[in-house]
Amino acid sequence: MPKIDIAKVPERRGSDYPAPYAEPVNARVRQALGHAGGLTDVGVNLVHLPPGSWSSQRHWHTREEEFVYVLAGELTLLTNAGEQLLRAGDCAAFPRNVPDGHHMINRAEETAVYLDIGTRHADDTCNYSDIDLHLEPEPADYSHKDGTSYP
Repeated sequence: MPKIDIAKVPERRGSDYPAPYAEPVNARVRQALGHAGGLTDVGVNLVHLPPGSWSSQRHWHTREEEFVYVLAGELTLLTNAGEQLLRAGDCAAFPRNVPDGHHMINRAEETAVYLDIGTRHADDTCNYSDIDLHLEPEPADYSHKDGTSYP
């Protein structure tokens, strides 16, 4: 496999969450390195998270597993157990179908950089722990927890 030229991998800013849930994630910048390398079963994202930004809304997956490895900076990981500080060289893993929502917040003064690695499953459901948001595989669109669509 040839070397991936990270400078040529498009940057994706923010998220596709419906309002008002997108706001804390708006400054997040991701580059889909796995996709750029032709991977289809595993996602690998290089993420830059500026101060005050969130990695995502707190969530967990039924079929997908996630792993994060902090390359630079400092992040606060939030789960049902509370808060843990992650610094460069630290990592965390999130097994599938464990209803313990997670996300990270950059409360430091410098941009944090991390790798977000995870499996990809077309039949995955994503559950959001703290908000009225849900993502089913079919149709692959956000809804309220009662199943009604967002406008």
